[in-house]
Amino acid sequence: MDHQSIIRKIQQHKKQPNLRFALKEKVELFTNRLFYTLFDIDTPVDENLLQLERDFEELINLACWETEKPCAKVWKRYLATLPKVLESLNLDAEAIVDCDPASMSIEEVYMAYPGFYAIAIYRLAHELYKEGLPLIPRLMTEYAHSKTGVDINPGAHIGKSFFIDHATGVVIGESAIIKNNVKIYQGVTLGALYVAKNLQQTKRHPTIEDNVTIYASATILGGDTIIGANSVIGGNAWITSSVPPNSTVFHTPEIKIKTETNG
Repeated sequence: MDHQSIIRKIQQHKKQPNLRFALKEKVELFTNRLFYTLFDIDTPVDENLLQLERDFEELINLACWETEKPCAKVWKRYLATLPKVLESLNLDAEAIVDCDPASMSIEEVYMAYPGFYAIAIYRLAHELYKEGLPLIPRLMTEYAHSKTGVDINPGAHIGKSFFIDHATGVVIGESAIIKNNVKIYQGVTLGALYVAKNLQQTKRHPTIEDNVTIYASATILGGDTIIGANSVIGGNAWITSSVPPNSTVFHTPEIKIKTETNG
């Protein structure tokens, strides 16, 4: 096959007219600038908000393929949510300091805790998700996923003072509901019991009520599954049905001790 034939074949199979990876790269830049605007003391808020508006306009031009949808009006509504989002994130940071004896300062939480970063980008993306904006919120949380190992779908609903410790391997699905003062550890999955495209509009992921602690590598599945308030879910537990409030659930390992035999 000659060079021109190869080019024609490649062009023939590039079938997605809206697949521009510049959108992914620009979302990452937008996400970084947004994070610095909210938290970095040396970043001028007024100047950065003007630049973020320009960045957002670029994202809209790349992401809004259905021209009848008024995507350009989203920015002003989104901007108005940022003080409330920042207030929520400060509560998340305070919860981490209060719960983790290893934290030396709140500055350490903002700069060094992957769980906090993942929550921050989730909360910022969730406000855009509620606007019905295509793709951008998911690219924001996937960027955080790539940096932290925490996969939070922007559609999840998460209450106040949320704490993810150690972070790596956490998965929180699109229709999960997490209420207030919840703590989860590395490797926790809040997932779907079944995976099928026709379930797209149904609640597929569990509800975690107030003051629940979920320890490492626990798996909780199903849209009808509710973990009652004040419960503790032990490490490696596998749960597919609801748990009453004030419960303790734990996985009991089977231990077999190898003994020597005379042959």
